[in-house]
Amino acid sequence: MTVALSRRASDVRVIGLISLAHGSSHFFHLVLPPMFPWLKDAFALSYAELGLLMSVFFVVSCIAQAASGFLVDRIGARPVLFSGISLLILAALVYSQSNGYAMLLMGAVIAGCGNGIFHPVDYTLINHKVSPPNLPYAYSMHGVTGYLGWAAAPAFMVAIAQLSDWRIAFLSAALLEACILAVLWVNRSYLLDNVKERHDDTQASNQAANPGVAQESAFAFLKLTAVWLCWIFFFFSMASTSSLQSFAPSALFSIYQVPLDVGSYYITLLALGSAGGVLFGGYLAAKLKAPERIVTSCLSVTIVMCLLLGTGFIPVGLIPILFFGLGFGYGVVAPSRDLLVKTVTPKGVAGRVYGIVYSGIDLGAAVGPFIFGFFMDAGLPNALFLGIVAFQLMIIPTVFKVSAGIAPKTA
Repeated sequence: MTVALSRRASDVRVIGLISLAHGSSHFFHLVLPPMFPWLKDAFALSYAELGLLMSVFFVVSCIAQAASGFLVDRIGARPVLFSGISLLILAALVYSQSNGYAMLLMGAVIAGCGNGIFHPVDYTLINHKVSPPNLPYAYSMHGVTGYLGWAAAPAFMVAIAQLSDWRIAFLSAALLEACILAVLWVNRSYLLDNVKERHDDTQASNQAANPGVAQESAFAFLKLTAVWLCWIFFFFSMASTSSLQSFAPSALFSIYQVPLDVGSYYITLLALGSAGGVLFGGYLAAKLKAPERIVTSCLSVTIVMCLLLGTGFIPVGLIPILFFGLGFGYGVVAPSRDLLVKTVTPKGVAGRVYGIVYSGIDLGAAVGPFIFGFFMDAGLPNALFLGIVAFQLMIIPTVFKVSAGIAPKTA
C-alpha cells in the first residue's frame, strides 16, 4: 500500500510538471498574435508580414521537433526540456527589444526552436515516468493545460500592453517563463529519464515482436495511406485554429466593429471552450467508441458557427457564445482524433508515425496565417471565417476514409 501511494504521488508530481511545461509552450504560441495591432502600428507592417512571423515560428518548430526527437533519445529528455524553455525566454526578450521586422523574425526563429522540443520531451517522460494505470490521466491533463496556455496568453499579453506597452508585455512573458523554468529546476529529480534503460526496453520489445526476423526499413510506415490521411486531418485542423487565433480580433473589428482588445479576449474564450471540450470529448470517446461520428458531428456544428460569423449579420452579443462553442467543438474532436491516429499506427513505429502526423499540425499552423494575412490586407475579413469552413470541410472525408478500415500493417 505504501509503495502504491508513493508511486501515485510520484506520478502526480511528474504529470503536473510536464503539464506545466506543455502549457507554457502553448502560451508562447500566442504571445505574438495578440500584439499584432501594436506591432502593426509600431513598425508599419502589413497583415501578410505579421502572418509570416507565425509561419516562420511553426516551420522552424516543425524542423526542430524532428531533430529534437533524436536528441531526446541520445542525451535524455530533461536537458532538452530546459534548453527549450530557455530558448522561449530568449525569444520573448528579443521580441521586447525589437527595432524592426528583422528582429521580430529572429525572435520567431528562436521561439520556434524552443517550441519544437516539447512534444518529443513530454511524451518520452510521460511514457517512461508515469505508471500505466495513470497514463490516461497524464494524456488528458497534458492536453487540457495546452488549451489553458492558449487561453492565458491573449488575456495576459493584452492586459499588460494596455497597462504599459507591448515591450513590457513581452518582458513579462519572459519573466513568467523564467519562473516556470525555476519550478522545473527545483523538481528536476522527477524529470530524469534513464536513456540506457529506454534503449534496452525498445530493443527487448522489438526482439519479442519479431524474433529472428530482419527489421523492415525505418521508413516503411510512410507507405501507409492512413498515416497521410491523419496528416491531412492535422494539417487542416491546425490551419483553421491558428488562423482564427491570429486574425479573429482584427476580422471582428472590421466586420462587427468589436474593439481589438475585446476580440483578443474572445480568443481566450475559444481556448477555454476547447479545454472543456477535451474533458467532455474524452468521456464521449470512451462511451461511444465511434470517433468518426463524433468528429463529423462536431465539425458540422463548428462549420455552421463559422458561416454565421462570416455573414456579418449576427448580433454582436452572440459572438462570445459562438467563440466558446467553436472552442468546445474543437476540444470534443481532439480525443477522437487521437484515437483514430492510434488505430492506424502499426506496432513498433509509434514514435515515427507521431512525428510525421504531428508535423502536419506545425505546417498547418504555418500556412494558415500566411494565407489569411493576404485576405486581411485585401480588406476581406469575412474570408477568414469562410476559409476556415473550407478547411474543415477538407477534414471530414479523411475521417471516413480512415475509419472505413485502412488497416495498418505491422512494421
